Amino acid sequence: MIRRRTLLACAAAVAGGLGLNVAHAQDDTWPRKQPIKIIVPFAAGGTSDALARLLGERLQEALKQTVIVENRGGAGGMIGSDAAAKSPPDGYTIVLGTISSHAIIPAVQKKVPYDAVKDFVPVFFIGNVPNVMLVNAQQPIHSVKELIAAAKAKPGSLSFGTAGAGSSQHLSGEKFKLDAGVDITHVPYRGSGPSMQDLIAGQIPMSFDTALVALPQIKTGRIRALAVTSGKRAKALPDVPTLAESGLRGFDVSSWQAFFAPAGTPQPIITRLHEELAKMAGQTATAARLQAMGVEYAPMTPAQLGAFQKAEIVKWEKVAKDAKLEL
Repeated sequence: MIRRRTLLACAAAVAGGLGLNVAHAQDDTWPRKQPIKIIVPFAAGGTSDALARLLGERLQEALKQTVIVENRGGAGGMIGSDAAAKSPPDGYTIVLGTISSHAIIPAVQKKVPYDAVKDFVPVFFIGNVPNVMLVNAQQPIHSVKELIAAAKAKPGSLSFGTAGAGSSQHLSGEKFKLDAGVDITHVPYRGSGPSMQDLIAGQIPMSFDTALVALPQIKTGRIRALAVTSGKRAKALPDVPTLAESGLRGFDVSSWQAFFAPAGTPQPIITRLHEELAKMAGQTATAARLQAMGVEYAPMTPAQLGAFQKAEIVKWEKVAKDAKLEL
């Protein structure tokens, strides 16, 4: 009887060990099963798209697995974010969430098809990207003061383009309208790319866009930067004043970019993704690329990113209430 019990105990221990080994082996299969997909909830050519392609390329090298970028633009980032939220939580789909898709939209829109907090797991905070107030170079406007004067001379005659309703660019424009006391019309696009094309072509007289998108066109002289929306001058545009310096005291709005995974994604995968992304962001070559793109990298743990995101939602709920803004 004692011998039988001993044999049974040994068998159970072996079975348990095999179970652990099998489970571990299953964890080790990631990311070998299939390509990893990064959903960008905006059109190609914008800030999110450029960052996803840069970091996706680096991630592919680190994980030795194909990484593809899929653009699903529209509705201020809701369409792509909703697709990501409903994807299998297996580590093969992540989304490049932004201040728009994961903070502003949930704060200012009543019907959102996903819960920006409960339906996602924070993975990696990429950094802040200041927005820039821009005008077509043919416009006879060279300062914020001149733009405000032109807007007040003919209320409703000026329009500003953005990457979409509910984007940080849109809210930058709405806050500018409130603080400057001007009446200008918002023209939402399906991403920064289309908005920038129309600004260059003169279809719209002004726009708000991220420093990353604006920098190349500012250098060509096709568009003119009047001010940045962040509280401090952007490192990529040190000669461009802030809106606060231009007379709108306390003005401070910056876009931010971060990776999120569908809720339920295994913690070991989240940890691995975060570690690999943090490692590459700290590399000299990648850091230089990010800085050249106007991104101000700010390291955060996944837990810190989650707390930051919740605070941002509260912040924009207050802004929307004060501005009586509802999308």
